[in-house]
Amino acid sequence: MKKGIHPENYRLVAFKDMSNEDVFLTKSTAETKETIEVDGVEYPLVKLEISRSSHPYYTGKSKLVDTAGRIDKFKNKYAKFKKK
Repeated sequence: MKKGIHPENYRLVAFKDMSNEDVFLTKSTAETKETIEVDGVEYPLVKLEISRSSHPYYTGKSKLVDTAGRIDKFKNKYAKFKKK
């Protein structure tokens, strides 16, 4: 790696997929206040909603994540237009 071209805080960071608890390490400059211990070593932690281990494109599985009930609200709102 060339000297002086990367930011000072370029270090190993743990990224955690909150939907399936998968944790992976990679180098990053992401700012975070939380930490996590992986294999006895403490790393800065960045929480993700979706990652390569849970994204439908990479897994081939369709997964419905509806935290606010938006789909049910939509179905109820437009149920009167449903063809019989």
